[in-house]
Order: sequence, then structure tokens, then C-alpha cells
Amino acid sequence: MTIEPRGDETLASEAIPSRSTSFAGEPQNVTGARLAAEEFLHDLARSAPPAAPEYWDDILLVVTELAANAVQYAPGPFALRMRRTFDGVHVTLHDTSTTPPAPRPFDPQHGGGGIGWHLIHALGDQVSVVTDDHGKDVHVFLPW
Repeated sequence: MTIEPRGDETLASEAIPSRSTSFAGEPQNVTGARLAAEEFLHDLARSAPPAAPEYWDDILLVVTELAANAVQYAPGPFALRMRRTFDGVHVTLHDTSTTPPAPRPFDPQHGGGGIGWHLIHALGDQVSVVTDDHGKDVHVFLPW
């Protein structure tokens, strides 16, 4: 895990904190991404606590799902960026796959996942995917 030097900087004009962290793309990096997100939320909560307690857990769940999907479906490294917006938190995960995520049927009797992308859409106010030749960015805006 590497943290970019500008990670704790604040955008001067709006005083909006942001943090970026890069990961190698290995299974243990899912936990690393969740811990990085939790550290960002701890720092953010000092000056701007969440409007509802469940927002904290919702953001951590979305980050965990995004990181798990990156590790499972995209070879190589991924990067997590979290940024405070005026009314929430903007989570961006960049990975090396150019294939946009797609919902899969969820079958709890047979396992195999399928619920993560549905959760991300249910918890986020807005979800978008931007692809290019080098991979994709998944953007999720969540309430705070």
C-alpha cells in the first residue's frame, strides 16, 4: 500500500479534504482499502461528523465491495480516492480492467456472490463508471 504525498492535503478554495491510496491488487488489499477508508472517515468526522451513523458503515461497505471486485476481476493494482463533497463523500476506485461492472443474479443457496454491485447502487446516491484504454474509474457518491 502506498499513500500519495498529497493525500492529506485540502483543496484550498473549498476546504474539502481528500485522500488517495494505491494498492498492489492482492487479496489482503481489500482489508487495506477498508482500513484506509476508515482512517479517512475518522479524520473527516473530527470536523464534520456524519448526519446519520449508518453513513459511516455504508461507505466502508461500498469501499470493501469495490476493492473486492477490483481484486477479483481486474488484474494488477488499484487505487482508492476518497473526497469530501459538500453533502457527502465521493469514492473513486480505479482498476486495470476496461470492462464495466454488471449486475449478476444473486443466488444465496449456491453462493458465488452477485450482491456487491446491487449493494453499491442501493447505498450510493449516484454511481457511474468511466472506462479508457488503461482501465476504469468507478465513482460512487454517498451521503455523509
